[in-house]
Order: sequence, then structure tokens, then C-alpha cells
Amino acid sequence: MAIWSGAIAFGLVSIPIKVTAATGSHDLGLHQYHAADEGRIRYLKVCEIDDEPVDPDEIVKGFETPDDEVVLLDDDDLKDLPVSTSKIIEVLEFVPGEQIDPIYYDKSYYLEPDKTGARPYALLREALVAQGRIAVVKVTLRRRESLAALRPRGEALVMHTMLWPDEIRKPQTADLDGDVREQELAMAGTLIDAMAADFHPEGYTDAYQEALADLIEAKHDGRTAPKSKRERPKAKVIDLMDALQKSVDQKQQRPAKKAAKKATAKKAAKKTAKKAVRKAPAKKTVKKTAARKSA
Repeated sequence: MAIWSGAIAFGLVSIPIKVTAATGSHDLGLHQYHAADEGRIRYLKVCEIDDEPVDPDEIVKGFETPDDEVVLLDDDDLKDLPVSTSKIIEVLEFVPGEQIDPIYYDKSYYLEPDKTGARPYALLREALVAQGRIAVVKVTLRRRESLAALRPRGEALVMHTMLWPDEIRKPQTADLDGDVREQELAMAGTLIDAMAADFHPEGYTDAYQEALADLIEAKHDGRTAPKSKRERPKAKVIDLMDALQKSVDQKQQRPAKKAAKKATAKKAAKKTAKKAVRKAPAKKTVKKTAARKSA
């Protein structure tokens, strides 16, 4: 479902588009209930001064100043702010993709062209691919102006709204300049090589949500839910080199185990195939015999 419609404008080119959410949470929605009678727990908006519920029509926005004063703002105040109401995604510039730190990315949306915008949409997408660049744009969604990045993803254009520079916090780690020995660096590189792989996101699963779904199904059916087999974290190893070496040894053993399992599976498959071949003639003989008797 489209949450916004407008147009991408770059130069004198205008591309009519619709904006749809590119992501969605798979978390199961848990609510709060009264344990005694399964009644849903609801929340009332209560004024902290008189401890009385407040009607939504009486609620306004506000800001608390550093000197504990409250500045109230109603809809008339907010509507006069210089927020763009234009339905235009304005392209500001085109930058190399690697120059945008992923920490700036906030939410992701698909941009879908309407019928009249299919050709310029495809042109922009292919031009971005050919140039290896990302379009930096400005867009206003839900009365909030944001920087955003447009990039090609397969046949589609994806828009990532971005945080402003002053919204990015600096790391609070006390000491980021730990000494690293050459031997440790070499061993860490060996471990990285042992764990190197191509990224296939479909190979990862959310174990917590899967276990939660099993728990809900089991309790609904009156069964006891299976216990989680996840191992608890082991105690910290003080010797960094020892920890790296043990990690490398573990990772190097796993491919050998996988190869052994594959070999065992192949042998089992061959045995099954041989049995099937031996049994096949017997079946044909039975059919011929049955045919003669019927004749």
C-alpha cells in the first residue's frame, strides 16, 4: 500500500512515483492481559497534576525548556512552520555510493513508477547503475523534512531516509587505541579467512521469534513447549592468542565434518539406488505373470 505519492525531480525530468514501505517487522505482537480473566490491559492518558484522564481533543504538543518552563504548541502554531508540503523528491546531487556511511540510513522505501513514468524511471535507475552513484535527495514525509538517498536495487529504486549529521552520536568507548601485536593480527586474519563466505541473508533466521511462535502454538494446543538448545556464552578467555587459535581450530574442523556428512549421504544414496535397481526386474516379472493369467 502506498504511503505517499509524488514525483522525483532531477534537472527538468519529472518521474511520477508512489512510495511504499520496503521493510516490515516479523516480530509477533505481544500485548498485556489481566492474568485472572484474560482481559486486555489498556492505557489512559492521565494529567500528572490532577490525576484525571484527559480527552484527546484537550491534548497539545509542547516543549520543556532547560529552566523547566513548558512551551505549548497547537496545530495553528505548527502549520506556519516552513515545512515543505510539496510532493516532490528533489535530487540535490549524485555521489559515489561508498561515500555514504551506512550509519546515516534510517528507513527504507520502494519507489514505484506509474505508467507514464516508467521510461524516465528506468532511465534514472540505469544511469545510476552505469555511473556507480547514489542520488542525494530531499523529501518531506509526515511533515518531517529528511535527507534521503536513492539507489538502484534490481529493477527498483530504493529510497533510504537519512539522519542529519547532528543526529549521529560519537562513540562513548573510553579507549579505542589498544595495542595490537603482529602475531595477533596475523591470527585474526587467519580466523577471518576461515569464516569468509558470500552473504546470503536467506540463510539466517530469527531463533527467538521462531521459538516464541513454537511456545505460543504449544500453549494453545495444551502441550509443553520444547526447551531451547542454545548454548550459553562461555567464560571470557584472558589469553587473546589462545582464544584466536581455538577459534581457528574450531572453524577449520567444521568443513571437514560437513564433507564427511556429504560423503556419508552420497554412500547412502548409492545403496538406495542399487536396491531399487535390483527390485525393479521383480516388479516387471510379477506384471507379466499377472497378464498371462488374465489371458
